Amino acid sequence: MKKMLITALLALSLMTSGCADNATLSDGHEYSTYGLFDKDDVKNPDVVYDLEWGNAVWGTIFSATIVAPVYFFGFSLWEPIRLKTEAELALEKTMPKGVSLDLK
Repeated sequence: MKKMLITALLALSLMTSGCADNATLSDGHEYSTYGLFDKDDVKNPDVVYDLEWGNAVWGTIFSATIVAPVYFFGFSLWEPIRLKTEAELALEKTMPKGVSLDLK
């Protein structure tokens, strides 16, 4: 019983600690993380986002719980890194719709 309680508390503490975080970028505004469920509402087209691998791993590990992957994949999968440069914004305007710009 004691072992089960410790395991449950450890799992709960791991599930409530995500790696992605909101960021205040060079323009002074705070940009939020986003996931699959709130992409259309939160994602800013002027910001470069990066996949948060820690949340992808936690969502996969705790996929049996249903709640963890909904949070990690749905609302906290990509985190803001930096603002896009003028050259990136201009290049995106010339690209066909649906094609993304990945400079990595």
